This record gives sequence, structure tokens and C-alpha cells, in this order.
Amino acid sequence: MTLDIAAGRYWNEIGQHHKNSATTFTDIQRLLEYLTPSIRMDAITDDVVASLVARRRSDTKHGKKVRKDGKPVQLIANATVNRSTVILIKSIMLAARDIWGAAIPKMPRWKKHMLKEPKENTRSLDTTEAVALNGAVRNDYALWFEFARITGLRRNETLIRWSNVNVFAKRITTIGKGGKEVSTPITPAVDAILKQCKGHHPEFVFTFICQRPLEGQVRGQRYPITPEGAKSQWRRLRARSGVQNFRFHDLRHDMATRLLRQTGNLKIVQRALNHSDIKTTVKYAHVYDDELTAAMIQIQTPPALPPSENDEGQKYA
Repeated sequence: MTLDIAAGRYWNEIGQHHKNSATTFTDIQRLLEYLTPSIRMDAITDDVVASLVARRRSDTKHGKKVRKDGKPVQLIANATVNRSTVILIKSIMLAARDIWGAAIPKMPRWKKHMLKEPKENTRSLDTTEAVALNGAVRNDYALWFEFARITGLRRNETLIRWSNVNVFAKRITTIGKGGKEVSTPITPAVDAILKQCKGHHPEFVFTFICQRPLEGQVRGQRYPITPEGAKSQWRRLRARSGVQNFRFHDLRHDMATRLLRQTGNLKIVQRALNHSDIKTTVKYAHVYDDELTAAMIQIQTPPALPPSENDEGQKYA
């Protein structure tokens, strides 16, 4: 079995059903461009994978070399390299061997090719930054952004359909990362958002008002917010707000941090984030740093001594 055949089957049977299927398609196309499409699957060795990783990590963000201000564009992150090369080719090769019966006697040593990724940032917003972000949101995206901010859902998980909303059970249920079911409570704040979205679209909850019509669109009409549209609007509002070093995913961290400060209960935060393993949630325990400092100060402060008298009978304070 050759790579182009395996990649085609992977897309048809697996990749097109991914939540981020457009990204998967782009990554597969790049893989076929960087490698020889006719290469046999059993010929993809450690040397081939190492060359693939080396080429991919030299790519810049958005494929551009220079920014508008003349400065060089940053290289893509190690996490992006890992997802778009090592993890993808591994998934295709495993499917070829275990599902489609391709003879692959020896797999590359995948762990050896994974680039080191920095520890995930648990960035949260201060009051000034929160106000700046809220003030920078385009009006027709405001309900979607508020929903994302208060629920802590991942970006694609926020693009819900009305069929995901169960008003009687007061839950929103959709499919999230890794194909896992994601359940979110309909709190009074979430309910207020949903009510304002009623009547905007028969299928999708969150929509935008078309300002620059594409083919088939009409200016002034509402259309569902797409994954790419959400990504684009986030980049623009963040730039307008002036908030630095803050990703959309950090809205999730911000919600988790605030919830943990409010409840002091990691199990509740785990359920709110739909983490299957509390080990993933433990990274938010950093919010206890201030409480730890206060407690340490308290136990390290010597107790007040009772007043004593000197030889003349005078009391020391």
C-alpha cells in the first residue's frame, strides 16, 4: 500500500469526520506534498519521519515570511509540528496496518520524533483585560463571545446547534475533543444568551450579520458562525483590545481559575471542563499560591508575648 492510497482512505473513513476536518485535510495535502505520494507504507522509516519533521518545523505561521512591519514571521510551534506530521503519519500508518491489512513489519519510533512542547500556560484575565476584550467584540459576535467566556468551552464546542440544547434537562450536549460527549449546564446566564439568539437561525444558535457578502450571501442577513469565522474574529478582537499573550483557549483557563477560586473544589472544575482525568485539572491548582502564601505567613508569625515587668515594676508592651 502506498502513502497516497492510505492517505485517501484515511480521509474518507476517518479524517473527514474530525471536528477540525478542514485542518486534517490541509495536513494530509501537505504530507503528500512533503513526501513522495507513491512511497510504500513499509518504506516510511525513522529517517523519512525525521526529514519530514525537519522540513515542517522550518515553516512559518500562515506560510508568510515577513510581517507588514517588515519583521520576520515566527516559525510554527512545536505542538503544530507534532500534530501535523508525527501524529498524523502515525495515525495513517496504524490504520493501514491494523485496519486495512498493509504489511508494515517495523514502525518508526514515534516518541523519538516528537518535539518538546512547552508546559501549557494557565493564563487568566485581570479586570482591565476582561473589560478590554469585551469592549473589542463586534456586536453580532457578542453573544457567542460571552457564551464562550462564561462556559469555558473549546472554540469549536461553542458553535452549537439548537438540537444540542435540552431546555428541560437544562443541559447543552455536544461532541468535543477526541469524540467525547461534552455536557454544559444551562445556567441563568447561559439561558439569557440562548433566549436572545432565538429566531436568528433554525439550526445554529450563534450567527453573524453579513457585512462583506461571499458568493450566495446577502448583505445584512444572518449566517451561522463557522470555525474559521470564529478564529478570524477572535484574532481581530484581540488585536483591537490590546491584550497581549492571550489565546482563545485561555478563556477556558480563565473560567477554570475563577471557578476554582470560588469553590476551592478541583472535582467541580474537572466536571465543568469535561476532563476525563483529574490529573489534567490539577494544573489549575496554581490558584492556591496566594492562599498558601497567606497560610505560611500566618504560621510563621510568632505569637504575641504577654507583657512583662522590669525591676522597677514598669510593664513592657
